[in-house]
Amino acid sequence: MNKLVIIAGTNASGKSGLGIELALKYGAEIVSADSRQVFRGLDLGSGKVTAEEMQGVPHHLLDVAEPNDFFSLSHYQKLAYAAIDDIFARGGRPFLVGGTGLYVNAVADGYNLNDAEPDPAIRQRVEAMSLEELTELIREKNPGALERLDLKNKRRLERAAEKALAGKGNELPSKPRYETLMIGVTWPRDVLYERIRERLDRRLKEGMIAEVENLRANGATDEFLYKLGLEYRYILMYLKGEFGSFDAFYDKLFMEIRHLAKEQMTWFRKRTDIHWIDMQKDPFDEASRLIDEFLD
Repeated sequence: MNKLVIIAGTNASGKSGLGIELALKYGAEIVSADSRQVFRGLDLGSGKVTAEEMQGVPHHLLDVAEPNDFFSLSHYQKLAYAAIDDIFARGGRPFLVGGTGLYVNAVADGYNLNDAEPDPAIRQRVEAMSLEELTELIREKNPGALERLDLKNKRRLERAAEKALAGKGNELPSKPRYETLMIGVTWPRDVLYERIRERLDRRLKEGMIAEVENLRANGATDEFLYKLGLEYRYILMYLKGEFGSFDAFYDKLFMEIRHLAKEQMTWFRKRTDIHWIDMQKDPFDEASRLIDEFLD
């Protein structure tokens, strides 16, 4: 199998910057594994790298869908496979970089996915369910799916429940498509939280609230923005007057981003094949040694 390097990590961990540095060294192209960066116009809120930050490194799977589009895990996997295989076919080297654990695993483990377009009646039914009800429904219809789901992510549970009710929930065993090296990027919790605060302050100063205003003005629905979670959900709520003050909005958003980073670590820690690197020492050198050994 072709060899695929994967760089995964939490919010504000520096995985994108490290991925670009390593791609420059190895002449690689980056395939993004981020569930919000696939959408056009979701830039500051999703942490999408700018053209300047890319430093000429080709990036794939950014801006491949429009706001309000239906975009499933299966859609992502198909596009990721196509991008990765094309890079290999051209004699290049792909690096998969991102923090959406389900996207990373779908490619690394080779999930066999059954896709189903949304049925409005089924969608309305599952959206009215609680987290507990969704979990029980999936456990009854397709218990194996629970192993790969974040049981606190209502959007993912709704999607799995939709597929189960549509009779397309039983998935075939995974079949890896590539030999993979997984490099994990994180920091001690107190340092990571400070990095999250600094990044949040910077994005707000750069116009993250205006980005959400522009998305709404250009047709992005409130339902779409709310389901994106984190920055988009809470900025939407702030714009709709659901917080008593800017400080109340800021504190809630900061708390939720920290919570997500904790959940991301819990998700990635389930994997025993991740090589965790120390970002407080020389992560570039440590990652380079791992990649050299893997490619040799």
